Amino acid sequence: MGTVKKLFALDEGIAKELEIVAAAINKTQKEVVETALDFYFDYSDGIVADKLTEDIKNGKMKVYDSDDVYKKLGIEL
Repeated sequence: MGTVKKLFALDEGIAKELEIVAAAINKTQKEVVETALDFYFDYSDGIVADKLTEDIKNGKMKVYDSDDVYKKLGIEL
């Protein structure tokens, strides 16, 4: 996978903690941020799944049977 540059500002306290943690575990700040984001995205996947489940239960989102979708689109399996 390629690399993309991002520029963003951090709260001073968070930036200092990032420096301390990176030095303590002998990793670059980039590696710490990437690992932290990876953990957060795994965590947030569960939150999104819970929200979608709740929306389906409350009738805010409709779920269609795959056979009906394929039929409507003219897809034969």
